[in-house]
Formats: sequence, structure tokens, C-alpha cells
Amino acid sequence: MSEPATTAVSRRAMTTRVLPFALFMAGIAVEEGVRFASHWGGSGFPAGGGYYLYPLRAIPAGALLLWFLPEYHELRLDELRRLGRTAAVVGIGLALFVAWVLLDGRVGMGSAGAFDPAALPDGVVRFVLILSRAAGAVLVVPLMEEIFWRSFLIRFLVDPDFESVPAGRFNWQSFLGTVVLFGLEHHQVVAGMVAGAVYNALLYRTRSLALCVLAHATTNLALALYVVTTGSWQFW
Repeated sequence: MSEPATTAVSRRAMTTRVLPFALFMAGIAVEEGVRFASHWGGSGFPAGGGYYLYPLRAIPAGALLLWFLPEYHELRLDELRRLGRTAAVVGIGLALFVAWVLLDGRVGMGSAGAFDPAALPDGVVRFVLILSRAAGAVLVVPLMEEIFWRSFLIRFLVDPDFESVPAGRFNWQSFLGTVVLFGLEHHQVVAGMVAGAVYNALLYRTRSLALCVLAHATTNLALALYVVTTGSWQFW
């Protein structure tokens, strides 16, 4: 007996929102494994070997997002046309960047596995891999994470039939759950929780996923520029 059409549709909707994120996170696991092996030596991996794998997780995740883009009906770019509100959201993204930098070094933050370009050959290879990290952080990660956290999970924790939950419906369980998990996803855990709470609040206030993506991309763009120009690689 075939499954009901509504079940198939729900499963498809979940897959399109979870798969890019899951693929990206699986890439992180592989990259960390290679980094660990190269750190201890004797594995055949060069120093910084895991860094070469970043494009192999960012590009497939980005390709999936583009493939599934027509199915993200909750992502409406026309919501960016209100220039005053859009400018305010860019300001929120910049404020979060400042908070992220100021919170550096607090309890529960930082990572011994932070990106270190000195482990890469100088020249074209180093430039390309730094550029790929910046592009991934600005173009792929904001859309991927907002689709997963603010479109799927925040609604799924309200009702497993998440598409029946309007964007921006508040629920303490979904709010706290996504804030904590979003923080734990990042090396800077406290800053991640702060950012997660702000992006959630922005969704509740505007009911716009597009504005959440814009705020997130602004934060990541400012942080990428800061990292590259100051050499503060611990943020990556």
C-alpha cells in the first residue's frame, strides 16, 4: 500500500530543509577527522590537510540549496523591498558581529581546531582556500542554517507537521531548543546562543525568513572581513 500523499509531501519538505545542513555537518566531521589525523602525524595527511576539504562540503551544500530553492516557499525575497526595515536588519547583523567579537574568549568559547592558514602553502592555494571559506560563510551558511533552524526545526519543535505552523509562531520549547543547539553548533558557543536568540526574535518580530537570512549573511560578511584583515583566524 502506498503512503498517503500528504505524508510524502511532508517528508519531502523535511528532506529539502534538513539534507543540505546534514551534508555540511557531515563534511565538518570528516574535516575534523583529517585535521586530527594530520595533527598527530604518521597518518599520511599533510599539516592542515583538513582545510583542503572545506570546498567539498560548502559546494555540495550550496548546490543542494540551489536545487531545492523553488521549494522553499517561506523564503520570499520581496520582503526585502521595505528599505527601512531591511536597513534596520542589516544594522542588527552588524551589531551581532560586534557582539561576536567582544564575546571572544569568554567561558565555553574558542577552539583548538580553529582555522590556521599558516599550515597551508603560501600563494594561490592559501588564497583560494581562504576565499572559499569566506564565500561559504557568506553565501552558503546563512541560507543553509536559516532554512534548517528558523524554517524547519523551530517549527518542528512546535508541531512535527511543521508546515502547518506559521513562520514566527512563538513557543518556549522551540525558542530555547534552537538557541541552545545553534550555540553548540559553533566554536564560540556563547556568541552562537546570543546570535540564535536574536535571529529567533527577528523571525518572531517580522515573520520573515528572508530577513533572517539577510541578518545572518551580514554578520558573517562582517566577520569574514574582520578575520581576513586582522588575521583573527580563531573565529573560523
